[in-house]
Order: sequence, then structure tokens, then C-alpha cells
Amino acid sequence: MIRFDDVSFGYEKNRPILSAVSLEFPAGVTLVLGVNGSGKSTLLKLAAGVECPDSGCVQVDGFGLWTDEVAARRSLAYLPEFPDLSPYATIEEILTLVCRLREEPPVRAGQVLDLFGLKEAADRSVRELSLGQKRRATFAAAFIGTPANILLDEPLEALDRWIQAEVLAWIGRLAAAGATVVIVSHSAEPFLGLASRAVGMRQGRPRVAAPLPGAPADKAGIIDALARSDWEILGPLD
Repeated sequence: MIRFDDVSFGYEKNRPILSAVSLEFPAGVTLVLGVNGSGKSTLLKLAAGVECPDSGCVQVDGFGLWTDEVAARRSLAYLPEFPDLSPYATIEEILTLVCRLREEPPVRAGQVLDLFGLKEAADRSVRELSLGQKRRATFAAAFIGTPANILLDEPLEALDRWIQAEVLAWIGRLAAAGATVVIVSHSAEPFLGLASRAVGMRQGRPRVAAPLPGAPADKAGIIDALARSDWEILGPLD
């Protein structure tokens, strides 16, 4: 579980993006939706510990991200929209390091390279890769071990269809195993069958829809409204 307690944050002084946000992400798949600039990716960066709150606290499984960092970050996997990997390391070196950090056998690096069609590129440095290859390499790292809290920003972007299907199946397996999966995406349709909750963002404020209805048409209607930051037509959700 990931929990926000009275979290405020802004990139510039006196210009908050999030103000006093209190929110929980429990086990299961939660979609974070809203128009551009509504605070979706910022919320995810705070949950991942990439950004530090100006006030308040973010906890992962009860551990403060900025007070109990080792314990809090051990179970986290974060895939940003734009991969930020070490430019001079090879893919194989990065994945071998991830295996070591997550106490997985080194052979696992080769397995995920093969799964994502990167075996022939294993000895290439990250700066030599296309955007699609970088995203595949980032996913390959996430597939190593069994993180309990997974944060995904536009996870299907720039991926081939067969890899998208593998990623969706992986998300389903994680959720079934009790993991917390938080997804930011402008295209929510591929995740409709997986999501049990949704959080709409508007001007840095969240609105929670949980549980989502089982009927596909009703679920799609709520998801669409939250994606447009159109809260007024939804009625009481909380």
C-alpha cells in the first residue's frame, strides 16, 4: 500500500501543484486520470520518491519514503514515461545490477532480455537505443523480482503490440498476487478489465472512484469522465 498524508508539493515556491493531498493506493490496479497539467505524473513521482513533498508524508507499506528510505524503496518499481537509464552502461550490465539488488540469480537478466526481444542488443549502451528499446529495457528491469508496489507512467507507449499484451498480462499477475499497481495513462481502455479503482486529478486535487462498477459500460463512463477531469456529471462517488 502507498499512502499520502497531507502532502503538498510544487516545483516553484508559492505555486503548489498538490495541496494537502491525503490518499491511499491499496492492493489492486488503480488508474490515475485527468487532463494534461492536472498533477497525475507529479503524484506518481511523489509516490516513487523521485520528488520530495514540501510538507506531509508519503509511506510505502508503512515506511516513510524520506525517513525509512531503504525499507520503503525495497518494494518499489517505478517506470517513468521517459526512461532515464545510465547512458553509458549496457543493458546487460543494468539488468545484472538489478538482479543483484533484488537478490535474483544473474541468469534472470538473460531471461528478461530474451522476453523483450533485447538479446541482440544486450551489449549496447543505453545511448545507442531507440525510445522503444529503452522502454523495453526499463520494463525488463521491472520484471526482475516481485516488487509489491509498481508505478507505471504511460506504460504501453512506444511498445509493440505483442509486448503490450505481455505487459498487460504481467500487470494482471501482479494484481492477482496482491500487489499495488498505479497506472497513469491517457489511454485507459487497455486497462479497463484490470482496474478496480480510479483516481481523477483536477488542479492538483484527487477524486477517488472505488470500487469501480463491474458493468463495462458503467466503468467506461466513469473512467472517461475522470480522464476529462469532468467531475460534475459523476455525482457522489466517495
